[in-house]
Amino acid sequence: MRMSAPTVELMDYVDVIARYAPVLGMEVHVELSTATKMFCGCPTEFGADPNTQVCPVCLGLPGSLPVVNAKAVESAIRIGLALNCSITPWGRFARKNYFYPDQPKNYQISQYDEPIATEGHLDVVLDDGSTFRVDIERAHMEEDTGKSLHVGGATGRIHGASHSLLDYNRAGVPLIEIVTKPITGAGERAPEVARAYVTALREVLRSLAVSDVKMEQGSLRCDANVSLMPVGASVFGTRTETKNVNSLKSVEVAVRYEMRRQAAILASGGTIIQETRHFNEADGSTSPGRRKETAEDYRYFPEPDLEPVAPSADLVERLRATIPEYPWLRRGRIQSEWELSDEVMRDLVNAGALDLIIATVDAGAPANEARSWWVAYLTEKAKEHEVALEELPITPAQVAEVIALVEAKTVNNKVAKQVVDHVLAGEGDPKAIVESKGLGMVSDEGALRTEVDKALAANPDIAEKIRAGKVQAAGKIVGDVMKATRGQADAARVRELVLAACE
Repeated sequence: MRMSAPTVELMDYVDVIARYAPVLGMEVHVELSTATKMFCGCPTEFGADPNTQVCPVCLGLPGSLPVVNAKAVESAIRIGLALNCSITPWGRFARKNYFYPDQPKNYQISQYDEPIATEGHLDVVLDDGSTFRVDIERAHMEEDTGKSLHVGGATGRIHGASHSLLDYNRAGVPLIEIVTKPITGAGERAPEVARAYVTALREVLRSLAVSDVKMEQGSLRCDANVSLMPVGASVFGTRTETKNVNSLKSVEVAVRYEMRRQAAILASGGTIIQETRHFNEADGSTSPGRRKETAEDYRYFPEPDLEPVAPSADLVERLRATIPEYPWLRRGRIQSEWELSDEVMRDLVNAGALDLIIATVDAGAPANEARSWWVAYLTEKAKEHEVALEELPITPAQVAEVIALVEAKTVNNKVAKQVVDHVLAGEGDPKAIVESKGLGMVSDEGALRTEVDKALAANPDIAEKIRAGKVQAAGKIVGDVMKATRGQADAARVRELVLAACE
């Protein structure tokens, strides 16, 4: 018989804040979107068949030697610079020793006392528009671990499973771990600050184009450390670490839950166990994982098979020049320049359209036209194909090209949608599609007059109404001509020819 889970006491949140001060620590792991792994040439594509993207290096086979991925190092430096960190001019990798089957060589190549970036900060925007500074302790490079699939249990975790399957495709993927300093002073807004920080960090990483930051695929994983201390105290309490929280909302929920759970334990005279905890999406609770190791447990020592990482000052400055404007600052500037209301701006952000629109404008399209295409026809196509807007197989540059074709009257709006459909079908770029499929606008005046005369002759009653001054009747003739030309005529010009023919 299956036993029910024990009831966990929770303190009312108002009482928590009245009695305790929260201290947070956020550890965010970011998979870099490099073509190959951190120390070998294996590909990093997500979703490949298990254990098809492995080699002797990432499997830790005897005699294999790692080589540092230069692109990953540059991405790590850019992340550090974007977080206002100092870049370490000389640092070594280390071996983090532990036994767990997700890392076949029984150690992880990481950075310990010489991380690539240190002492930074990120000012995050809260819901009311105020800002909260989160201090960054370090950002360091390491390799990701493999993925374990626990089979036979009720929860998908190792406890209660009958056996486990291991996929080493992810082992060795470049990873950046970003660790904050203790976050104090947030008070009742601590859960909000945690969510706002991860949200802002995710936006920064996306703007740097160093990761796809897809939390649902594990490209960005958040560990939330929470402890409580009595109001007025100066000594931090014992912390717990809720592992791998995989959505922005869940970060806030997990922190709030841990605050309420720990407060109830402390108020009853109990003690907090330093441990990792699992977040349960179904009910927003956390549950025990394993006792938390300390740095001494990992027996760090310098990695003997890798040379130190020593980025030159010139390289750092070249990379600094590539750091874009913070996304929230850019949004404010764009909103002002485009004269958008808060509501419209919020809708564009929530739809995932803003960055696409901006990129389309950067490619030469007018802002209004770019916005119209992304929030109307292309949003419809995304819903039709059940994909996110950014996952549509069309680039902002291609959308800008379609808009340019309409502006040049090479095609009209109706035909432009056909062109977009062909692009989405993978048939090429817009201009080439127009040429190869003969979709260009009919501009031959003689041909258009011939079609107008045919339509008028076929509808003498309507022609008579137009001659009698009922110009709205011209719509039927214009429609017939547009149909005859497969929609490739300029409807406004056709109307002019119809009215001229009936004078």
